[in-house]
Amino acid sequence: MSRTGLRPSPDVRPLPRNPIRRFFRILGPGLITGAADDDPSGIVTYSIAGAQLGTTMLWTALITFPLMCAVQMMCARIGMVTGVGLAAALRKKFPRPLLVIMGLALFIANAINIGADLEGMADVTNLLTGLNARLFVVIFGLGILFATVKFSYVRLANTFKWLAVVLFAYVITAFLAKPDWPHVLHDTFIPTLPHNHAQWSTLVAILGTTISPYLFFWQAAQEIEEEKVKGHHTLASRRGSSDQDIVRRKIDVGTGGFFSNLIMYFVILTTALTLHAHNITHIETTADAVSALRPLAGKFAAALFATGIIGVGFLAIPTLAGSASYVFSEIFDFRHGLDEKPGRARAFYGIMGLSILLGIALTFLHIKAIDALYLTAVLNGILAPFILAGVLWLACDRKIMQGQPSSLLGRVAVGLTTLGMAFAAVAIFVL
Repeated sequence: MSRTGLRPSPDVRPLPRNPIRRFFRILGPGLITGAADDDPSGIVTYSIAGAQLGTTMLWTALITFPLMCAVQMMCARIGMVTGVGLAAALRKKFPRPLLVIMGLALFIANAINIGADLEGMADVTNLLTGLNARLFVVIFGLGILFATVKFSYVRLANTFKWLAVVLFAYVITAFLAKPDWPHVLHDTFIPTLPHNHAQWSTLVAILGTTISPYLFFWQAAQEIEEEKVKGHHTLASRRGSSDQDIVRRKIDVGTGGFFSNLIMYFVILTTALTLHAHNITHIETTADAVSALRPLAGKFAAALFATGIIGVGFLAIPTLAGSASYVFSEIFDFRHGLDEKPGRARAFYGIMGLSILLGIALTFLHIKAIDALYLTAVLNGILAPFILAGVLWLACDRKIMQGQPSSLLGRVAVGLTTLGMAFAAVAIFVL
């Protein structure tokens, strides 16, 4: 262990001259955050959209892509130029008790989401192996917790980037279903506006799943982790960011956002071409989706779909658990970071462990996955517009942002997103 008490990180190498290698070296927090957005619970939501409404919701990917990128880039910029995570930055604008209430709501929503994700991974594994699903819930949960505590940030980040590759399974699965591309492209670029209860509910669910509060905090926190890898362990050394670094992060976030929404698009497309086309509309779990796909798209396509669910669960659950840890650590000034030794960051790792253990416990209460998704949609739907308003306020403050506030276009995009999420929050209760 170094004198700072941190787990040692490798030297930061200069970017390669080869443009392709350079591009892949730039990818980091933005790509990981985007991939984590397509967690098993999200896959269930998109599967329900495709199974119930066919291809009529494909156009939503064109809307959520720029909105998600604008939000995540604003959160990334806050972390990069202030030198602190999002919750720590919000402390400069809001009283601590209000942030604690926000943190508790986020913690509860994340724990429920972790439980739903673990159950989704376990149910799919049960289909593939025939072994008890509850056993896999415990194995997956404790295994993820151990890896997150044990390994350094650099190793975790590299693993997460490779795990993102499994999401291409959904793209391959969609092509195996042999789409009618003229019809698909029509529904992609010519929106079918919601006109009934089911379509409005689905639109609200897609918005809530794609633009989730835990991603805001994770994105900003990873910017700090990246700075620590470069040797910037003090606040003074992390403040401010070069224009070149901002541009690189835009490429990273844009790639992650595109990747996330591309996967959403192809999950909706796959289930629309198979389940909806055969009038199979009742989907409540990942296992339901895989089981229904198997006779329609073939065993190989179903296995690919299942592989994607399991793989992205290993990426998403640390993100969910970690985001709540960062929030409380930043609010109360606890020592935190994925490169910290557990003995020096007990509260940080304790909150992370509690999130995962609660998620495991919730799966033994036999709560339906669809009910868990609704609970998290309600909590995230209420939280998102308030947090986004705070993010927007921070991003406009030239003093807090070290003279590097977000661009006018970014502020407009996040403002529209905030209004959209506020509408979604109201719609949750109305619908």
